[in-house]
Amino acid sequence: MKNDMDMLHGSIGDKLMRFALPLAATGILQQLFNAADIAVVGRFVGKNAMAAVGSNTPVIALILSLFTGISIGANVVISTLIGKRDPDKVKKAVHTSLLFAFIGGILFAVICELLSRQILSRMSIPKEVFDMSLLYFRVYIAGMPVILLYDFASAVFRSHGNTRTPLICLMTSGVINVILNLFFVLVMKMTVNGVALATVLSNLISSVLLIYFMMRENSGIHFSFKELGIDGKLLGMMVSIGLPAGIQGMVFAISNIIIQSSINKLGSDVMAASSAAFNIEIFAYYILNSFGQACTTFVGQNYGAKQPERCVRATKIAFAQDMVITVVMSLLILLLGRPLLHIFNSEAAVISVGLIRLRYILLSEGINVVIEIISGCMRGYGHSFIPAVICMAGICGVRITWVYTAFRHRKTYATLLTAYPLSWAVTGVALIVAYTVMRRVTMKGFFKENSV
Repeated sequence: MKNDMDMLHGSIGDKLMRFALPLAATGILQQLFNAADIAVVGRFVGKNAMAAVGSNTPVIALILSLFTGISIGANVVISTLIGKRDPDKVKKAVHTSLLFAFIGGILFAVICELLSRQILSRMSIPKEVFDMSLLYFRVYIAGMPVILLYDFASAVFRSHGNTRTPLICLMTSGVINVILNLFFVLVMKMTVNGVALATVLSNLISSVLLIYFMMRENSGIHFSFKELGIDGKLLGMMVSIGLPAGIQGMVFAISNIIIQSSINKLGSDVMAASSAAFNIEIFAYYILNSFGQACTTFVGQNYGAKQPERCVRATKIAFAQDMVITVVMSLLILLLGRPLLHIFNSEAAVISVGLIRLRYILLSEGINVVIEIISGCMRGYGHSFIPAVICMAGICGVRITWVYTAFRHRKTYATLLTAYPLSWAVTGVALIVAYTVMRRVTMKGFFKENSV
């Protein structure tokens, strides 16, 4: 399936769109796995089951964040090697990343299964919801090896400019996921364990499909079981670039767990509403994030090819495209907020609270564009530590501080949600300063090669 593109020559704007939009669609479709879980249990099992699935979101994000960050590192390393035209190292990097993902997934699944009750007991989950939350968590986490394999295989395709193949695979497994959700809940009379099992099986299908298409590739990302192995040096490069992003994601998740714990204290209506709203607003995030990842890949390849002018042009174009599409998408979702929330739960109280969250988050997404694009381009240059530290301090630090100060004095949902736009604003300003310093000081020699 030949869908890779030449990022080193020719136009940039149209290629960024062709790269980012399928990637955004992939993220949205992947989120629909979880949204389908919540919608099915919310409609056919009950509000508590819906809250149980939603309460798992931040803790699962915490567990997955480390490996998601390292998959970004794999993307950057492979992109740079492609730009340097080093096919042998590209091949080694591909097989290293995939084997690492699978083995790492097995180890983390075992650890999390053993500590599942202790992990969820930290979440302030109400007693009437806890048992179902634990059941969902245990089934979902058993699928870690195939979930991580899909993420890393997708990163390999992205590094080669191909975002369509992961999308096609996910579309196939996504349809199967919805069918399995309904089958397990309505026919087999399962509850949250049924929707979790459906998600795991769907991820298994998408992972197998990606490996199949990779085996048919004639390029440097061709996969062969005979060549599986770990190249220590290349893995070290992936970890050095990806680990800061992974730790950043984990700290984000910790801050979101603290916020989720605060949400849990506001009652099951707020829990259910917040869960439903999150699964709607996240669609806008996947769009803005896709341009950040596109920026990382374009900058990574052109940095490897020593073409600073194209690196800067790709960053500027990605920012403009991302801002326009994200703002339009956010406003559209906000206008359709009530009927969209109704899909998850028809209770008036749940819909009313869900609309509050949508307003706070979606009207601030433009600030998030700044964060994603600047972080993405800095990772493309191999500088992932500084944006990670800034994001951890700016986003996580502000949110945690807000929860233990402002929210403690005024325990309302609106007060809690203010932490999101406030943290984005602080982080966006800090990243602009850091990017300016990187251009003019840290990478001055690289940018001097061309007048940009």
